[in-house]
Amino acid sequence: MDWSNWLYLATGLGIGIGGCLLFGSRRGIIETPAKESNGITNAEVQALREQLQQTQLAYQMAYQMSQFKGGFLSRTAHELRAPLNGLIGALELILGNLCDNPAEEREFLLKARASALKLVEMLDVILDVARLENGKTKMQVQPLQLLKVLEEVYHLTHLQAADRNIHLKLIPPEPDIYIFADPRRLRQVLVNLVDSGITPSTSGSIFISAAADVARKEAAIWIDGARSESAWSEMSDLLRSPLPANEQINVNQELSPGMIFLLNQRLLELMQGRLEILPFPGALPSEEGKTDSGDIRRIQCSLPLVIPEPEFD
Repeated sequence: MDWSNWLYLATGLGIGIGGCLLFGSRRGIIETPAKESNGITNAEVQALREQLQQTQLAYQMAYQMSQFKGGFLSRTAHELRAPLNGLIGALELILGNLCDNPAEEREFLLKARASALKLVEMLDVILDVARLENGKTKMQVQPLQLLKVLEEVYHLTHLQAADRNIHLKLIPPEPDIYIFADPRRLRQVLVNLVDSGITPSTSGSIFISAAADVARKEAAIWIDGARSESAWSEMSDLLRSPLPANEQINVNQELSPGMIFLLNQRLLELMQGRLEILPFPGALPSEEGKTDSGDIRRIQCSLPLVIPEPEFD
């Protein structure tokens, strides 16, 4: 048998096998609808409906995330303009020979350097969150004793509160409450949130407390205090609204309270947590035993709860 015969044999086998496969697939196509139409059950219909609902929910979450990232980008650019403008302004004065003497020139150079360092500091804070989102930096999530975390936050903030005549009170949670979180970043978030109540105030009270919700498998950390209406509205509006086109530049060369709140919210989400602003259920007791009136709000941080394994004898 020469090569041409082998070629004809292979071609014939290929045509035969292909025909069988094509016939079988057509037969399957014809038979499948009838089988499905006759064999589908109510349970399968319900499962399809649930899958459709999950798909719709995933779409809504993806849409909201895209909206969040768009607003986050515009906010970031907005926050960075102040130190950048300060840097450019100082350099333009020097380059335009508007300084009277070398001492004044050196003064503007120092201002430009300070603006540049502040810009780098802001970028580091924002890039840290961006790297976590992109997976370039990993969260070190681990079981943490909630009491120990809150004690650390209290020790890091109580002197600053005392300097501003603010009564900072920690109500210790139960020592057996453990949560899943990144220790360094959770401490960073909580210190930022406590500081947001201390910095703009000259008196008042701030209470830190927590509790576990076993049914929901999460623990809630509460930071209760009085803040001005504008400060709270900036934070809550920032969570759901785009940056207004006519909003003024942040001239303080610091990240605004709203931007810090937004970054903290994202850090908690990356730890499978939530950050919310809620009305305070009641009135805050002051240091003298009276009640603190005013615009009292509750900042709530929710984090996954460590559920202990059942013990068997």
